[in-house]
Amino acid sequence: MSENTLTRAWLALLGLSFGSALLTMIPAPPAVLGGGILLLALVKTRVILARYLDLAESPAWLRGFSMVLTGFAVIIFGLYLI
Repeated sequence: MSENTLTRAWLALLGLSFGSALLTMIPAPPAVLGGGILLLALVKTRVILARYLDLAESPAWLRGFSMVLTGFAVIIFGLYLI
């Protein structure tokens, strides 16, 4: 994996974290904020899995982890809404 790929992944994670912080400052219903932050967290996990753990080279494993994490996030969001 090239150093440029890791740098771009790091910058993406930095931007997504900044987006999460900005999302908390806008006036919106709590469900929208919670869903947005959770969605950004899912994107960050995908970047970490694909780039830092190098699962981009193994699409089946990346897809499996992504499906499990997405299901877990849906359950968490459902519990958050209750």
